Amino acid sequence: MATTRSLLDRMDNMPIKKPHIQLAVIGGLGLLFDAMDGSLISYLMPIIKPMWQLSGAQTGLIGSALLIGILFGALAAGVLGDRIGRRKVMMYALFVYTAATVVAAFAQNWEFFFVMRVIAGIGLGAEGAIVPTFIAEFIPKKRRGFFVGAVAGFFALGYVAAAFIGTTVVANLPEGWRIAQLITALPVFMLIWWRRVLPESPRWLLTRGREAQAEEIVRGLEEGRLVPTPSKATPVRVAPGTKTPPLFQHLDLWRNGNARRTAVIWLLWLSVTFSFYGFFTWIPSLLVAKGMNITTSFTYSLIITLAQVPGYYSAAYLNERLSRRVTIALYLIGGTASAFFLSQASSEGMVLACGSLLSFFMNGCYAGLYAYTPEVYGTKLRATGMGSASAFGRIGGITAPILIGAAYPSLGFGGVFVMVMSVLGAAAVVVLLFGLSTSGRSLEEIDASPVSGIRSRGADDHEEDRAEPLKDEQPLQAERN
Repeated sequence: MATTRSLLDRMDNMPIKKPHIQLAVIGGLGLLFDAMDGSLISYLMPIIKPMWQLSGAQTGLIGSALLIGILFGALAAGVLGDRIGRRKVMMYALFVYTAATVVAAFAQNWEFFFVMRVIAGIGLGAEGAIVPTFIAEFIPKKRRGFFVGAVAGFFALGYVAAAFIGTTVVANLPEGWRIAQLITALPVFMLIWWRRVLPESPRWLLTRGREAQAEEIVRGLEEGRLVPTPSKATPVRVAPGTKTPPLFQHLDLWRNGNARRTAVIWLLWLSVTFSFYGFFTWIPSLLVAKGMNITTSFTYSLIITLAQVPGYYSAAYLNERLSRRVTIALYLIGGTASAFFLSQASSEGMVLACGSLLSFFMNGCYAGLYAYTPEVYGTKLRATGMGSASAFGRIGGITAPILIGAAYPSLGFGGVFVMVMSVLGAAAVVVLLFGLSTSGRSLEEIDASPVSGIRSRGADDHEEDRAEPLKDEQPLQAERN
């Protein structure tokens, strides 16, 4: 027990070193290619819709295909991440989405393309859910909000890359939509690198009784090197009496003090993902509907997408300067205002400016949300919590392209973004009133904080945690009661 507590304290209080940055880059690159593959569909739709003579409903279904897969992938990542480890899930997810993307590039009809996009989404959903969990468990508590937010910022780089590919490859080359998908499958080669250098999360190892292996990885971090997980041929010593957690722990998200945390997190994911995918899936088509040609609409989309980069990294900075909760609310309010002005835009220049602002604030929300979600659950429940929240949010992402596609003829350009504005505004109110403060606190300390007098059971139940209240637990308890 003392060894476990010592390891956790050492991880939380060590300075940022080269291995932390290496892990952030590894996780970030995974998210970059996920985002590039996922965002590319908005540039493919104006091409494949006339090619396959798709109806509005069929186009909306293809727009939601990836989200359907992401929903199941995020759920699977949560279940498997807590069961078999974070590292394995990251690697399996990378392989699934790259393989499906290659196959989709050769689709001859929309039905087959739809199926492959769903499978690719399974890999994308698993990767997007497990990477923030993995990174959060390595980074010292005083820099965790910035690092996880910055890693999530690689999503923005992926969206920019997709916009660039859409503008240069999809719009200008024969069969460019097929070539673009092959480009997004290139990260399959990263598996060789990951297999050689990627360690397992020490926090997860401790829940499985593998203290010696966790100690070796933590010592490597202190010495400035990564210690990869041993191969299957290497014997691993497990502490006696260690039990494998149940495969499905989802009921624990709603009991033992976790209900309020889960309700707030799920509502945030639903609201932000509905607004995000509703906007970015349809923006090229909406711009075409306003009279722009495909090349011009793609150029505008590229400029709007570029605004994601400062959105992510400004929010990552504010994650530590303010708090995750306040940062999320601030960017939700900014997104609400941007959606309103976009709904009133009467010129191409106003559409570009307001669309860029909406892009900035929406992605800032995600930088806070990806940092915030893994923090509110204990280690034994963390991947399940992150995966379930991400999966629930995808319901909003799945319905948004379909709903907007169906509503656009009657609501028009302005009405679509009034809808987005309403969803974002409601989410801002909820997180300010009911969100949990997590900044500068260890993951174990956050988990031990009571909600209405009930302690969460989803963490490593260390006697030391219960014996002596932590110095800033009292103010938090007052806030949460």
